[in-house]
Amino acid sequence: MSRIDARLADLGIVLPEPVAPVANYVPFVVSGKQVFISGQVSIGANGLITGKLGAGLTVEQGVEAAHACGVNLIAQLKAACGGDLDKVKRVVKLGGFVNCTPDFVDQPKVVNGASDLMVAVFGDAGRHARAAVGAPSLPLGAAVEVDGVFEIA
Repeated sequence: MSRIDARLADLGIVLPEPVAPVANYVPFVVSGKQVFISGQVSIGANGLITGKLGAGLTVEQGVEAAHACGVNLIAQLKAACGGDLDKVKRVVKLGGFVNCTPDFVDQPKVVNGASDLMVAVFGDAGRHARAAVGAPSLPLGAAVEVDGVFEIA
């Protein structure tokens, strides 16, 4: 078992099968030593997490949705690395999109659900640059979507 797989097991995280694209794009692109992963919506163990922050969903529920996005990013990353997450050198950048009302201002707190996961799984190599923005809607009504750039060996 790889070091990162062991860490995921310690955290009680089981990676799902990577989600297939729903339109004309690929789930990830490897370019040199970087992996660009398409946006992963908030699909958890119980299905798609939908809703709008500031109108029915709490910040805590948003954090859980962002965490689910992070798990899905790692599942795609594992596929991009041929199954070996120990190839990951660094989480470079995450982009977080939060389905929210115009007056909602806690997008950074919500996207911490994905950011905190990256640090928990990859340690210091999980610290990254980031954007956390509000959106009036997201695909499939998802509560959160996160994309990422990763450096691999």
